[in-house]
Amino acid sequence: MKELMPKEIVKELNKFVIGQDKAKRSVAIALRNRWRRQQVKGKLKDEILPNNIIMIGPTGVGKTEIARRLANLSNAPFIKVEATKFTEIGYVGRDVESMIRDLTRISYRMVEKEYEDRVWKDAKKMAEERILDKLFPVPELKTTDEQEKERIEKTRSKLQKMYKDRKFEDKYIEIEVSQQQASGGISIMGPIGGDMEGAGDFFNDAMSSLMGKKKNKQKTKVKDARRILTQEEAQKLIDKSKVNKEALDRVENNGIVFLDEIDKIASNESGRGADVSRQGVQRDLLPIVEGSTVNTKYGIVKTDHILFIAAGSFSKTKPSDLIPELQGRFPIRVELDSLSTNDFVQILTHPQNALLKQYQALLKAEKIELTFTKEAIQTIAEKSTEVNTKTENIGARRLHTVLTQILENLMFNAPDVDKKITVDDKKVHSSLDKIVMDEDLSRYIL
Repeated sequence: MKELMPKEIVKELNKFVIGQDKAKRSVAIALRNRWRRQQVKGKLKDEILPNNIIMIGPTGVGKTEIARRLANLSNAPFIKVEATKFTEIGYVGRDVESMIRDLTRISYRMVEKEYEDRVWKDAKKMAEERILDKLFPVPELKTTDEQEKERIEKTRSKLQKMYKDRKFEDKYIEIEVSQQQASGGISIMGPIGGDMEGAGDFFNDAMSSLMGKKKNKQKTKVKDARRILTQEEAQKLIDKSKVNKEALDRVENNGIVFLDEIDKIASNESGRGADVSRQGVQRDLLPIVEGSTVNTKYGIVKTDHILFIAAGSFSKTKPSDLIPELQGRFPIRVELDSLSTNDFVQILTHPQNALLKQYQALLKAEKIELTFTKEAIQTIAEKSTEVNTKTENIGARRLHTVLTQILENLMFNAPDVDKKITVDDKKVHSSLDKIVMDEDLSRYIL
């Protein structure tokens, strides 16, 4: 975090997201401010609240990608939730606290994995000893014969070398592993909403711990036993209380919640029908965004300093249709631009995860070298823009449908095709012209 200056954050985001400079600057400042707050001493630190952001723009322009990459950069717990899921059950929707419980669960797994990586080397050695004991049990010596001991040690040393050379990978051994609740235990579900959902989690966790003490014998190959036993030994070496404490701290100070489709819960002032439900969801969200405490099975989480990034197209509503209290909790508003043909060209070629690179990597598995001419890339971008203009504008997602149409036969017939394939302008036109010209066909296929 200390090294992530706003300029560096934007530079990293540029590797994956084309354009949208205003949004990148806003999230870069928000992320840097989190580190700045950590440097503040005294009581003022707790008073500095995150500047939550609303990103406004059509689908497929990079809203989700910006938030996701931001979380990856800071190694922060991140969760994406749809605001509409809180309207599916009940009058005012599903319990909004569930997103904080899920975020805490993600944080715990992140920290646990980091702790596992630190002890993995030692855990691997311990697992190796257990496997060797199963493969070649050391007999109990009734005498103190030094020569016999030396002979056994030499034999074990030779066998250990054979084990490291993977000579016993397919040999079956019987091992004892902890019997987890998932392998036939009882799962208790609390009713949706309120603290009972957390109570259900707590009871499930308690039952899992109780049943986890039992050992289950199973026969498995050495190569599989290595993974199972290393995982088990790593768990023994980890201090779970430290993992728990760090996970909670990371959620509270670094957690990011991406609240998508927030425009779908905005409403006018009619106060009737679905609008009542939408306003109810907003009222439920308000204390979480404002700062409250949520009970999770890992402990109590304070949401005061969790960064909330909301996003929506706001094509039929506007941010001012949200209740005033919720608007006030999202002081930063950024409008994202619709993507142009030039943006599509960049999206196809520039990012580290560019679509053309993805298809080339997929076909490389079939020993096929796939290339695109500059003219073909330009035409793909132009056709995608044209379809977005004629039909629903789904942004960069249109490139997926267009490329699928162009490469469908190749993907189906591979690997029984030429090992070098070049997609040129003529190929693009022959695949798309008829469909793009027919508006009904275009809506159905592209």
